[in-house]
Amino acid sequence: MPIPASLRAELGIEGEAPASGGCIHDCYRVQLGGRSRFLKCNLQEHASAFAAEADGLRALRADGLRAPAPISHGVAGGRAYLLMEFLDLKRRGDFAALGRMLAHSHRRPGERFGWHRDNYIGATPQANAWCDDWAEFWRKRRMEPQLALAKKNGFDVEAPPFDVLEGHAPQPSLLHGDLWSGNVGFTPEGPALFDPAVYYGDREADLAMTELFGGFPPEFYEAYRAALPLDPGYEKRKALYNLYHLLNHLNLFGAGYLGQVQATLRNL
Repeated sequence: MPIPASLRAELGIEGEAPASGGCIHDCYRVQLGGRSRFLKCNLQEHASAFAAEADGLRALRADGLRAPAPISHGVAGGRAYLLMEFLDLKRRGDFAALGRMLAHSHRRPGERFGWHRDNYIGATPQANAWCDDWAEFWRKRRMEPQLALAKKNGFDVEAPPFDVLEGHAPQPSLLHGDLWSGNVGFTPEGPALFDPAVYYGDREADLAMTELFGGFPPEFYEAYRAALPLDPGYEKRKALYNLYHLLNHLNLFGAGYLGQVQATLRNL
């Protein structure tokens, strides 16, 4: 749909063209002051999601990762919006450079697990209250909300065993939080990340998600592990970490993901 005239006038948009940007928001490449920008907009109730996304993009950039710079967000012309830097992204590029860039970011330690604000994983609210214990954070902030939502949605899903996290004491690393191939692109200057759901967590949770929904090429994993090897037991923890995203897809998109959820539980 075209940008509402009231939003176009309030932001000073001089030209627009539809752009791909996921299944939740309306996205456009727009012209402002003779420069290309990327615009997301939706109903007013999405304003908090856009504020969280802008916060996440700033965090990625501050941590040395390439991501589009947020310019402004809010409500204008009756629509919530997020205006950001336009990056001419390609789907293919130097995945080894992406692996090295991510490892460099993950190497820097945080103090605790969580984030200074709640945000969203897709359209689902994501709780990020600070926690000193990683296993407790993963159980209370990640798995229990998704399991409760699944029950509310009519799915009979059992709780996973959390003993796979016993004895695992990772350092808190800044995570993208929603790191699948659809949230990665490549510019002439190198790889870029977007649509984050950031928090401080176990870096393996980011790595695990890269293996969902098609995965990344082998050179990504080779470069990452060469720069920052994974700890023993990752293959088992990976299933628990990816269960969170599978449950979220079950809750967002329905029973088509129930088989994957049940298979992951059996694996655990």
